[in-house]
Amino acid sequence: MSGVFTLASAEREPVLAAELAALTERHRQACPPYRRILDAVGAAPPYERVADLPWLPVRLFKTHELSSVPPEQVFRVLTSSGTTGQRPSRVYLDREAAAAQTRMLAATVKEVLGERRLPMLVVDSRSVVRDPTLSARGAGVLGMMNFGRDHTFVLDEHGRVDAEAVKGFLARHGAQRFLIFGFTFMAWLYLRDLEADLSHGVLIHSGGWKRLAEQAIGNAEFRRRLVAECGLREVHNFYGMVEQIGTVFLEGPDGDGLYCPDFADVVIRDPETWQEAPPGVPGLIEVVSTLPTSYPGHVLLTEDMGVVRGVDDGFWPGKRFEVLGRLPRAEARGCSDTFGQG
Repeated sequence: MSGVFTLASAEREPVLAAELAALTERHRQACPPYRRILDAVGAAPPYERVADLPWLPVRLFKTHELSSVPPEQVFRVLTSSGTTGQRPSRVYLDREAAAAQTRMLAATVKEVLGERRLPMLVVDSRSVVRDPTLSARGAGVLGMMNFGRDHTFVLDEHGRVDAEAVKGFLARHGAQRFLIFGFTFMAWLYLRDLEADLSHGVLIHSGGWKRLAEQAIGNAEFRRRLVAECGLREVHNFYGMVEQIGTVFLEGPDGDGLYCPDFADVVIRDPETWQEAPPGVPGLIEVVSTLPTSYPGHVLLTEDMGVVRGVDDGFWPGKRFEVLGRLPRAEARGCSDTFGQG
């Protein structure tokens, strides 16, 4: 079976547990700081379930250099975005890991876009991808541009809506299926102001819910208003982070939650006991992925609260979950929230 949303939860669990356990030992041998952490917490195999695997707090990538490849094999160093004064995370990729994350991101996005590159409207300014010190926001835009063509930016170089550029794009492509990408807060801020028919568009967006939550705008209202004001019905939120680059948890067509691709999963942990919380019970989100082979980012405890809404009962098999927001007093995080603070 093709695609990356194929495995039911019971099929996925033993496959992931085995692959992640092997990755844990690989990183233990190759990354001395990681080995010291595992020794300090007494982590040792066997790990029979995904929830048994030792996790790292995602913030550790801001304070420690964690790499499982020699310096000469580092192909790319990715840094996270954040508010002014925050120290960014640093993620070390060799060529193998960089190729895998690109390949699997493409496979995930193709589930909703199809095989062909679509004309693309970018809810941002071209300046965000021209900055020589590329931000995570710029990297996100550049990464998604691989899936589009005839890239047209909604904002001009000064951050104002470029109405003529949008009008020209829609004249060329508005009657056929086209891709729209933007960070959530910016999509909310600018798409509704266009007063344009976007009914053939497919919006992929991520991050930036903090500012919308302050306005009491949740996912259901976000989707409802885009339909009412733009005719935009195909909308897919996604959840991901630079510390697990290439792994995105994609919203189903009905907006009923975020789904885990076959090579990844989530564990919701009770913040008091650290045990796995059952479906319907909120807790801290742990993300697992087999893609981080060049650094020990395969099992990460985030600073986001979430809840599993269902298992094997939605559009795709596997867990269906919702992100509820940041842990209180956690740092503001992500490209779109940073924009909102500006």
